[in-house]
Amino acid sequence: MKTCKDAIVASTWNRPFEAPAQIPLKADVVIIGGGIVGVSTAWTLARQGIDVVLCEKGHIAGEQSGRNWGWVRVQGRDSREIPMMLESLRIWESLEKELGEDVGFTRGGCLFTANSEQQLRGFEDWVNIGREYAIDTRLINARELKKLLPASAINWAGAMYTPSDGRAEPHKAAPAIARAAERSGASILTACAVRGLETTAGNVSAVVTEHGVIETSTVLCAGGAWTSLFCRSLGINVPQLQVLGTVARTAPADAVLSGNVFDERLGIRRRQDGGYTVAHGSVLGHLVTPASFKYFFKFLPALMQQHKIVKLSFGREFMDAWSMPKSWALDAPTPFEDKRVLNPLPSSRALKGIRKNLDTIFPQLSNTPIVETWAGMIESSPDIVPVIDAIDSLPGFHIAMGFSGHGFGLGPGAGKAAAGMLTGKDSGIDISALRLHRFFDGSPIKPKVSI
Repeated sequence: MKTCKDAIVASTWNRPFEAPAQIPLKADVVIIGGGIVGVSTAWTLARQGIDVVLCEKGHIAGEQSGRNWGWVRVQGRDSREIPMMLESLRIWESLEKELGEDVGFTRGGCLFTANSEQQLRGFEDWVNIGREYAIDTRLINARELKKLLPASAINWAGAMYTPSDGRAEPHKAAPAIARAAERSGASILTACAVRGLETTAGNVSAVVTEHGVIETSTVLCAGGAWTSLFCRSLGINVPQLQVLGTVARTAPADAVLSGNVFDERLGIRRRQDGGYTVAHGSVLGHLVTPASFKYFFKFLPALMQQHKIVKLSFGREFMDAWSMPKSWALDAPTPFEDKRVLNPLPSSRALKGIRKNLDTIFPQLSNTPIVETWAGMIESSPDIVPVIDAIDSLPGFHIAMGFSGHGFGLGPGAGKAAAGMLTGKDSGIDISALRLHRFFDGSPIKPKVSI
């Protein structure tokens, strides 16, 4: 398998860190984390005239926000996410015009294929949910599917199809939003880890970064896979597990599809550069850590639902996590500086499966080389639905986490919702069902969607 020297996707994180020459002394809002949710929140706030500072320990979109599949879909989502996703799609539609930069967004539709009539009928429940929100999702039969995917060699029974769903380029989108936030007045600081918080009379009064202190009364932690660790240092319990996703990029090739296709063997989308972003449809890896045991019963429903997809493995990650401190001094380097970017190796098993399944399903692409591969750590909540909430035990502190592999598409809408939460202004997006307390108040944990 070849890897091109010009690693287009990996260029987001394979470059020198750029630390700030100086940092602001104070801000209305400080955001921790430079993924798509963090930068979208900063952009939304800055356009409202809010003095906002974003602190990212590594690179903007250096972790999962730059490593995901690039799907922007409402199809198949949990009903609690749908209003936010619909608003996000609306934002994505005009994002390039608003930013003045290319993010690669286009609507090409989304297909979930069915290998049997029974599987096809299983999509009916979500089609009915989509109908309640006036979403253009419908079931299509084998004949119509063949018209959409004439190059496929699989005789699928049909598919669930949403023509209005889209896709974008992860390595372009979050960095472009961050630059737009800066142009609107936000301070975007990279290589600037937040070590912890200062409080006054029990309320947030400042963030302590590796480069100094920023006074603020309002903080949003949108730290992706690092959120639970940061919150633990504050005495806040946030259930979060991570799974490893392996992805590949092909060279430009014939157009065998125009949008996104998901089959149990393959997830594939057309890229802006004429190639394809591809992943295995049913291989995710969970590296067992102490958190796996701590949150076992909260995540048990999700693990049972996805037992054929999520493969457990033990390795050095267990001892690394075991030795991780629960708290630390704020005047010395912390775990966030020790590992600025989570950059796991791709799964060789998943890569072999990707090549085999790509060639089987689309023989026309069998001679198309895979030119870049990478992996990312997908952080998940117990019910595969995000948490966007204020933390009552620490006034002024808020979190946005648990996007469970859905965060790229949801990002702009989630940023709008989070900005509304921070300012107290109505964003038009109901986030009441996304409270953290749902995992602790006895509410049943019932995942309805997959990572």
